[in-house]
Amino acid sequence: MKRGLLVAGILFQAVWAFDQAAPAPAFEVASIKPSKDPPGTSGVTTNKGRMSGRNVTLKRCVRGAYDVPETQILGGPKWLDEDRCYIEAKAAGPAGDHELMIMLQALLAERFKLAIHREQRALPGYALVVAKAGLKAKPSDPDARSRTSSSRGSIEAEGCAMAQLAQRLSEAMHMPVADFTGVPGKFDFKLKWTLDDMQASPPPGGDRPVAVASDTVSGPSIFTALQEQLGLKLESRKVPAEVLVIDHAEKPSEN
Repeated sequence: MKRGLLVAGILFQAVWAFDQAAPAPAFEVASIKPSKDPPGTSGVTTNKGRMSGRNVTLKRCVRGAYDVPETQILGGPKWLDEDRCYIEAKAAGPAGDHELMIMLQALLAERFKLAIHREQRALPGYALVVAKAGLKAKPSDPDARSRTSSSRGSIEAEGCAMAQLAQRLSEAMHMPVADFTGVPGKFDFKLKWTLDDMQASPPPGGDRPVAVASDTVSGPSIFTALQEQLGLKLESRKVPAEVLVIDHAEKPSEN
């Protein structure tokens, strides 16, 4: 009898604790509107509990929400990286980037009916490391907001961690790039390279294209630009990569 009461008491406490668990963070208000703008410049910015997605695709939002490069997001409908939208979302109070991205996950699940699963693979790609000359990127102000935008042949960032830079490079090169710098903190920088330096050539032991220097164009390749402008280097090797597979997604209703 006593044992039965003890078990019942334990089960009651477990159920009570589950009921009392804090709900997953979610935005207080959020607006999603389709964009008619051409691809051009797009990006996600965060600032003091607010998140703005400017002319973004669902794939771009998934990239930010789950911290996975677009080149490592697989599956999903064709419009995943074609249809664009504007997103404005606000948390109930102050929230950092990490918490805002968790809120974005909830928003994507609710409004886009997004369902995913993850896989780990070793893929031919690049390791981002510090060059012999040392890091040249400028450390960010501790109170600076996080902002990263890219266009063809350039990346401009404030409050950007090395892992975020690796993610942007992965998208620019259409290959996995993993952060092997071991450098903590965030940085401000402008990286510019010659776009025509991206030519198809298979990496050692791989079947994905590699960027190589061209003698017919002027300006630095992405490899040279990284070393000269940021003091970083790309080394060709197989790198661990998390692949995120889209199992289901729907177009959101306009609001």
